[in-house]
Amino acid sequence: MKLFKYVFILILLATVISACGAEPIPTISAADVQSTAEAAAFTMVAQTQEAIPTATAVPPTDTPTVTPLPTDTPVSLPTLETTAATAASGSGNTTVDPCANRVLSAPQGRETVIRIVNKTKVAITVSLYLNETASHGACGYRGYTLSRNNDVVISDLVQGCYNLWAWSDDPKGRFSSSGYGCINNPDKWTFEVSEASIKFVGP
Repeated sequence: MKLFKYVFILILLATVISACGAEPIPTISAADVQSTAEAAAFTMVAQTQEAIPTATAVPPTDTPTVTPLPTDTPVSLPTLETTAATAASGSGNTTVDPCANRVLSAPQGRETVIRIVNKTKVAITVSLYLNETASHGACGYRGYTLSRNNDVVISDLVQGCYNLWAWSDDPKGRFSSSGYGCINNPDKWTFEVSEASIKFVGP
């Protein structure tokens, strides 16, 4: 029983000694907690601001311009009469064609026959031009009007080289065409007029 008493005292002493040597558990005040929370919040805000991308200047671009589309400009074909008037007035080229303003009435030279056929479906105007011939100097122009699918036979012309222009202002078939041919015998030669061209046909 005495032994038990000593053991109990020893245990009690040990407990007291150990309790005396232990350090007290620190406590955190409410102000410290608030300060810590505010510091953490400011840190988070600063990090968020650093993560936001900065605005980068966009390089300037060329301002698109509107380019007008090409338009069709009607070109009027010069008639033989216009060419003749230009030559007579002295404007344009300094070299004047002596045949440009000359009407081909009754040329002298070796005779031939020319037929002009209108193969279009509208009335046409034809201008026939004889280039100056080397033998007799005959040259000049004549004009003819032919109804649709009609023709004309000319028997008072001479052998040589001819230019023909044909056109129509009829709304059903406006056109202009041209052709060329040289005649070297008295046979009948034919010029066939179409919207696309004037075809020179032999005898």
